[in-house]
Amino acid sequence: MYDVIIIGGGPAGASAAVYTARGRLSTLVLDKAPGTGALALTHKIANYPGISEELSGKELLDRIRSQAASFGAEFKQTSITAVDLEGDTKYVFTADGMFEAKAVIIATGSKGRNRMLQGEEELLGRGVSTCATCDGAFYQGKEIAVIGDSEEALDEVLALNKIAAKIHFIVPRAELQGVSELPQMGNTDVYFRSRPLEIVGEQHVEGVRVKQASGEEQLLNVDGVFVFLSGSKPGTDFLKDQVPLDENGFMVLDEYMQSPVPGVFGAGEVRKSPVKQAVVAAADGAIAAMAVDKFIHRREQLIPQYK
Repeated sequence: MYDVIIIGGGPAGASAAVYTARGRLSTLVLDKAPGTGALALTHKIANYPGISEELSGKELLDRIRSQAASFGAEFKQTSITAVDLEGDTKYVFTADGMFEAKAVIIATGSKGRNRMLQGEEELLGRGVSTCATCDGAFYQGKEIAVIGDSEEALDEVLALNKIAAKIHFIVPRAELQGVSELPQMGNTDVYFRSRPLEIVGEQHVEGVRVKQASGEEQLLNVDGVFVFLSGSKPGTDFLKDQVPLDENGFMVLDEYMQSPVPGVFGAGEVRKSPVKQAVVAAADGAIAAMAVDKFIHRREQLIPQYK
């Protein structure tokens, strides 16, 4: 019996483990693929507070996980097959057996679209990105492509517009969802009704192959591709009907990251947040961890770990 089981070892789950383990709660972190999360695949980190040297996402995660382990957190790589979260004791069933806890933090992140572009997964972190704020600075003065179909994609183009020398904005639809009028973007060519077919490259992105509205195929030679297609979904399918989810699959959480089910908490991209950043996920994990401490010890309020 653990005090808390954390499902997911990304920035939210690993940061939560730092706080729960340091708070002397027995902590187990379960993660089926520690090296394949969004942060783990990020080639360089440049905007995480306190990290000024060149660092990959995996290296940053390794630091957080090592810190949690130094406080006593256990990490286990395994697949979750089912959960039973309704009673006082929470049961998590895995490929390696069943684990029990008094509380559970769901930090399984976003599992993305059902289908990725050809070459997208292979070149993720090597020229393919899903975060302009995270990786835009690496394309100063370069030519890039942005693939998207919504207002979110336009916001990212506007952010990259100040950095890149040239942007090819590929929009599969006839219009952008949630956008009535495009602003002036001097260094950006917009391709409506254009379907991305393949991201091309061996060791890094070298181009993107596009089928235009006319039916003609074109290869755009670019140094990077930012993908903001609709369809990203939080990884909450395994929760089924045990925990309330909204219409998009996000957990219903209060300001303490607690769900309506006592002892079940969420953190990171399972929560509907306007900003998807590692530092935001880490903050969610810290809040959830301190809320777990309050829940287990039946405290009246959260106890911050200042010392």
